[in-house]
Amino acid sequence: MSIDAATDLEAYCREIALAARAAADQLAGLPGSLKNDWLRTSATRLRTSEAELLAANQKDLDAAPSYGLTEAQTDRLKLDSARIDGIAAGLEQVAALSDPVGEVFESTRRPNGLEISKVRVPLGVVFFVYESRPNVTADAAAICVKSGNAVILRGGKEAAHSSQAIVGILRTVAAELGLPYDAVQLIETPDRAAVGHLLRMNDLIDLAIPRGGEGLIRRVSEEARMPVIKHFHGNCHVYVDAAADLEVAKRILINSKCQRMGVCNAAESLLVHEAVAEQFLPVIGAELTANGVEVRGDATAMRLIPNAIAATDADYATEFLGPVISCKVVGSLLEAVEHINRVGSHHTDAIVTTDLNAARRFAACVDSAAVMINASTRFNDGGEFGLGAEIGISTDKFHARGPCGLKELTSYKYVVYGDGHVR
Repeated sequence: MSIDAATDLEAYCREIALAARAAADQLAGLPGSLKNDWLRTSATRLRTSEAELLAANQKDLDAAPSYGLTEAQTDRLKLDSARIDGIAAGLEQVAALSDPVGEVFESTRRPNGLEISKVRVPLGVVFFVYESRPNVTADAAAICVKSGNAVILRGGKEAAHSSQAIVGILRTVAAELGLPYDAVQLIETPDRAAVGHLLRMNDLIDLAIPRGGEGLIRRVSEEARMPVIKHFHGNCHVYVDAAADLEVAKRILINSKCQRMGVCNAAESLLVHEAVAEQFLPVIGAELTANGVEVRGDATAMRLIPNAIAATDADYATEFLGPVISCKVVGSLLEAVEHINRVGSHHTDAIVTTDLNAARRFAACVDSAAVMINASTRFNDGGEFGLGAEIGISTDKFHARGPCGLKELTSYKYVVYGDGHVR
């Protein structure tokens, strides 16, 4: 249904949701080979449609100044040959992954002969609300359909033309190969009320996933009548233990903070055990300064790092997404854990230590989606974890936690085999 033909926004949204529901019912029974054919053929079609995609993307780039996009935001929006190839390669990577649908991951045989299995099944219909970047459109479609789910996409207006071109190719290939045409749909109206309408359609939509700024995620979480996979922010910590190799600690902290600052798995806070603070903080302070990072610390940090300024309580709870880091000296591993659990975001937290018992205790007690032991926080990523494309990183505990790949977009059902059994 074209938005031009819609006389009522709620009716338009409901028709989209009904079509997605019907597509999801068909997808549930399709073989993995067909879904993989769709992914690979779509990848080829994206590459051969470069001119079409670049023309659509140019419309978005031309409109970018009117939306107040920064230079960095505009760059993330831009497509070129290499980025189109990267989008296509992403689809091929998802095709190469094992199909989770139909996997039997637990089974038992009862004394009466009944065989009871837990079988992985799709969730159904996913409503994915995200901010601009054309590659996210393709990634989300790929991971949803591969896991047997229909997806309703609501991207940012900044990438509207690019997303429409990508989705048009995916839908055309689906129809050619015998997949449901409406397995992938894009909400084409910029009216934000459409999101509210869809979030109330829990009779048709099984899951909502917001990906973007905290305001977007809070809105979806507050309005949705279906389950939501979300993370509000990433206040990630690196704790340098008393038993840390300080050269390793320096390398990990600089990578965690400086390799890419504006992402959710970048380190925002440094905790240092008092036993190594005198030795470590002057060195790491100089390294952070050399990388253009401002340190906001406690009294000990300010004494040992000449350029450090005083941290506020709010600083320790902040996701800076830029060249600022908070720093605190702690008296014990348990004090570090208490601090992380109190002000952290339950996203990604790391310990640097040569003490295996300390590492194990940290991993057991820190309440985060991912705990890194002697590794950068930047590794909390679907690709780095071998999941292929991810649809987001969840800090929830139900239904999924951490990077959400194919398996995280499935549930399970019990399948019971009998031989004329009656109770």
